Amino acid sequence: MEFGLSESQEFLKDSARKFFAGECPSVEMRRLMETGTSYDVALWSKLTEQGYTGIIFPEEYGGVGLGKVELMLLMEEAGRALLPGPFFSTVVLAGSVLEAVGTVTQKKKYLAPICRGEVRATVALVESTSSWNPRDVQLGATNGKLSGEKLFVTDAAIADFIIVVAHNGVFLVDSKARGLKISPMSGMDLTRKLYAVEFSNTPAEEIGGTKELARALDIATAALAAELVGGMQRTLDLTVEYAKTRKQFGKPIGMFQAVQHQCADMYLETESSRSAVYYAGWALEENSPDAPTAVSIAKMYASDAARTVGNRGIQIHGGMGFTWENDLHLYYRRAKASETAFGDATFHRERIARLVIDEGAVSAKHA
Repeated sequence: MEFGLSESQEFLKDSARKFFAGECPSVEMRRLMETGTSYDVALWSKLTEQGYTGIIFPEEYGGVGLGKVELMLLMEEAGRALLPGPFFSTVVLAGSVLEAVGTVTQKKKYLAPICRGEVRATVALVESTSSWNPRDVQLGATNGKLSGEKLFVTDAAIADFIIVVAHNGVFLVDSKARGLKISPMSGMDLTRKLYAVEFSNTPAEEIGGTKELARALDIATAALAAELVGGMQRTLDLTVEYAKTRKQFGKPIGMFQAVQHQCADMYLETESSRSAVYYAGWALEENSPDAPTAVSIAKMYASDAARTVGNRGIQIHGGMGFTWENDLHLYYRRAKASETAFGDATFHRERIARLVIDEGAVSAKHA
């Protein structure tokens, strides 16, 4: 199929790039990274003013009502800027889950404030004995109360509420609820804080079942892959610029064929990932039958490609690629952290195999 961005989509992408360049340059990103939460009230307010906090949600809840391709474009530019803070966890992840599993009343109560930028939220999914597949979750609710622990919960310390995936439903916990303990965890990505969240007979409100989770997690997975694409593009841009100015043997290293080949490979990985992500966004928006497979292909490819692009970028930079002052290692950290989040390449290859086998079985049954 032929795929090209519309005029409005191009405008969104360009305006987002200008916005992030102006409001979250490298200096500001590093400042927020050094704080305990990477959250800034002023930046969050500006994100809200742009309509980004409600980008894909219906207008009846205060959203903008744009499509999933537009979300991919926005997340690509956010990844390019290495946007710190709870945008992904609140809007992309928690917002998508609420839209998928919540009732109309619950959406008005919890999703609408997200669209208006009034609250922050996150989703607690992974446990010490589970994977990114909700079917592996062991924690469950009894009489509306939760007990257990969730790990690698992004931005939990600044969340007004936490959505908890349990084996017997999806629950919402207020950040001030009794029996709730939030502890910081060390992570590869310094711009996205991780936490362990413990529940001890903690009151929780059930907002839906786990069957509706799949689409929400697919949206978040595709958006994370789009963010990886933005990081790859910035890594490539930094590397090409460095290759043009760094001289060796009296001429720029970009004139050496070995360096040119490395940059060409980085470009190929980035563009291929971008194509996969855009198609995944389109498939999700159109409710295409192959949307889950498209999402897994995008995440699988982007997970491997982001690591490869980061490796090549650092190699071309040489010793400069390892210095604290160079942003390259920060993009590499984000790439490594996002590589495993919501399933690494191996996880998604296995998922693709299951989807293909299931589709084949259905086709054979109806043949």
